[in-house]
Amino acid sequence: MKTNHPSCRNRSAARASLRAMDILHDPYLNKGTAFTEAERKRFGLLGLLPPQVCTIEEQVQRVLENFRRVPDGLGQYIMLTALQDRNKTLFYRVVMDNIEETMPVIYTPVVGQACQVYGHIFRQPKGLYVSRDYCGHVKTILRNWPGRDIRVIVVTDGERILGLGDLGANGMGIPVGKLSLYTACAGIPPDQTLPVVLDVGTNNESLLKDPLYLGIRRKRIGGAEYDAFVDEFIRAAREVFPKALIQFEDFANHNAFRLLDKYRREICTFNDDIQGTAAVTLAGLYSALRVTDGKLKDQTILFLGAGEAATGIADLCVSAAVAEGADREAARRRCWFVDSKGLVEAGRTDLAPHKKNYAHRHAPLKDLLAAVRSVKPAILIGASGQPKAFTREIVAEMARINRRPVVFALSNPTSKAECSAQEAYDWSDGRAIFASGSPFPPHTHRGRTLVPGQANNAYVFPGIGLGVAVSEAKRVTDEMFFAAAKTLAEMTSSKDLAQGRLFPALAHIREISARIAAAVADVVYKRGLTSQPRPRHLLEHIRKAQYQPVYGKLAKR
Repeated sequence: MKTNHPSCRNRSAARASLRAMDILHDPYLNKGTAFTEAERKRFGLLGLLPPQVCTIEEQVQRVLENFRRVPDGLGQYIMLTALQDRNKTLFYRVVMDNIEETMPVIYTPVVGQACQVYGHIFRQPKGLYVSRDYCGHVKTILRNWPGRDIRVIVVTDGERILGLGDLGANGMGIPVGKLSLYTACAGIPPDQTLPVVLDVGTNNESLLKDPLYLGIRRKRIGGAEYDAFVDEFIRAAREVFPKALIQFEDFANHNAFRLLDKYRREICTFNDDIQGTAAVTLAGLYSALRVTDGKLKDQTILFLGAGEAATGIADLCVSAAVAEGADREAARRRCWFVDSKGLVEAGRTDLAPHKKNYAHRHAPLKDLLAAVRSVKPAILIGASGQPKAFTREIVAEMARINRRPVVFALSNPTSKAECSAQEAYDWSDGRAIFASGSPFPPHTHRGRTLVPGQANNAYVFPGIGLGVAVSEAKRVTDEMFFAAAKTLAEMTSSKDLAQGRLFPALAHIREISARIAAAVADVVYKRGLTSQPRPRHLLEHIRKAQYQPVYGKLAKR
């Protein structure tokens, strides 16, 4: 039968046009103005794009010109995530080539602001929303995701987003941002990542009343109902994506510790707030001790905050001190905590289980300054979410006790930091060894310019994920985080330390991640945590596995 009828020709032309538009609307295939003349002819793109064929370098220049014109961080976030939606290759090229400029936008601190208004800036979905309303059907939801070879899942229930509290389904910005860093920093292919929000409701009244909030408008579930829902997700994810690492992110303390304890020996999982924060902080302490010429096992550490980040740091520091020859109980006795009710000490009867290992015999103390004066720490670490909690008097007292006081203000975002870099330097007469969770600019004190270190989890979790993914590890162990911390500290140069930096420049993050991945994979192979054979040249094997943001050839469909 002949098909020359005009309506048939029109339908054929429409289908061809649809295929062309499908390519332009597929962020994994779209090259925008970088499609070659031959590709434009082959795939029916002629006339759908401006005639000039651009290189990816020219595209990056165009993106950066517009990015730098945007006057505020939230606007820049919206712009970059829109680019990610339409052209992933170009997005990752922009981010990778300008990591120090773009990371604060796609993750902390700007991602916190984005999460607060996520329903207002929503453009299109970037992950899976697994709602409590779909109990019994989670496996079906996971199978709706187009990717099949998923290697890293970041999941949150949105209850404790950074230091901002319960943001419910708005927490999607966190797994999206984390997985962007898995790709940008370590080179895990973007199509092997999956962001997930477990929408179990929210207790945030302002969100429940917000007409543009996109989550379910009910209070959070808890107890057995919550546990059963999380367990259904874990079981479904293991079945649908059997090679995936599952990273818990921004769960509240009352769930974070017990979920990690429940699943860590059963599946391939970790909690970045507990373990990733601990690893990057330990690396910063190793670097600081190169300046003070001390040993970790000899240091007294005082923590402000006794949640998942702080106790995770303490646990890893204790393990590191034991590796230096300390007795475990003696190492624990060198770690002290101040929570919202004062010093964590043995006489208190209100302590959560994760605090009890660090409840030592001491008279009750109600405030941090009193604790600093009594405990006399060499190291002060803030993981409290309490802005400006490190006052001038507290920093000055640390400087009176120590020639080079170590002050880490780790709370995120920047608005929650316990003190700024400038405050730490000025109040200690330039002697503080400082690190923070969010970035602070360099500060000149008495003619000397100091570059504060950022204890950014992005230094470690992408490399850990890459090592786990490449080796196909069955479990994630504490030894892997210890290896990551040591590797990161070893990459901090003497020049970095002289400037005040406790970490290498983020510009080297791809190589940092590759070396951390190799250290992690080495643990995997040595401990028999995979069925895969060990590559002959492990680091080179890791580097070859890293995703590169370059345009590939399109196959004729």
